[in-house]
Amino acid sequence: MAKKGWAAFPHPDKAFDYTGDKLAKAWKDLHAGDQEPFPDEKHVATLLKKQPKPGKDAGAIAAALQDAWRAFHRGDFQHAYESGVALQALGASVAIKAGGIHATYLLDDDKAKTARYEELIALADAAVAALPDEANSHYRRAFAIGRLSQTISITKALAQGLAGKVRESLDATLERAPKHAEAETALGLYHAEIVGKVGGMLAKLTYGASATEAEKHLKQALKLTPAAPIAWVEYGNGLLLLHGDKREDEVAEAWDKAAKLKPRDAMEALDAAWAREQIE
Repeated sequence: MAKKGWAAFPHPDKAFDYTGDKLAKAWKDLHAGDQEPFPDEKHVATLLKKQPKPGKDAGAIAAALQDAWRAFHRGDFQHAYESGVALQALGASVAIKAGGIHATYLLDDDKAKTARYEELIALADAAVAALPDEANSHYRRAFAIGRLSQTISITKALAQGLAGKVRESLDATLERAPKHAEAETALGLYHAEIVGKVGGMLAKLTYGASATEAEKHLKQALKLTPAAPIAWVEYGNGLLLLHGDKREDEVAEAWDKAAKLKPRDAMEALDAAWAREQIE
């Protein structure tokens, strides 16, 4: 991956500056969706007992991780990614989230997107091996594989067994973090994309996917994180995959809701901006 030249976040906002104690105070809201533990010295020390490679100074590593997350939240995705990579397995979560969100919204070249997601999958695989008890080791793997699947079409993804890997990782995530809203959303889309592609009967028999399960998981994400634009964006996307234009009013309502929510960081600003583009 190139070390320079990442497209800049187009909606900078002072409200996304979480310097100093602001990050800890806002953490619960900022990470309601992914249940990421706050990387204080105590948490990092626990992780280092399981994966000591990044070093012995838990305080310094915690400070570096917090700075990486500050960069992510303000939209400096390249800095967040590179800082996370430097911290190896302990920084994989922020690195994958930063690299993935940037690729989703700010990377136009399809080949570059595919290469980015492949690199993120490698980071995620290493994190799962190093820190298998961490829910987001598994969730980031599902996220990266899912994004790669979208660049190569659902048909190829199914043929290559990627859908099964996504499902496996999402199940592992929810076993460790039952209130992981982003995993609920992703699991809902897993069901919706398969049903939308192969039809209800084949989806159920071959992949255990169904429209009922899709909507259940998508609605659970809304229940857990009603203030998160992405939960509404993907609820609309899920309905579109399952029902086409038959429920277009509900799709539009979901996207309108996402567009009107006040973003709390750069990712949410990009999610809300995408929703606005769909309804304008």
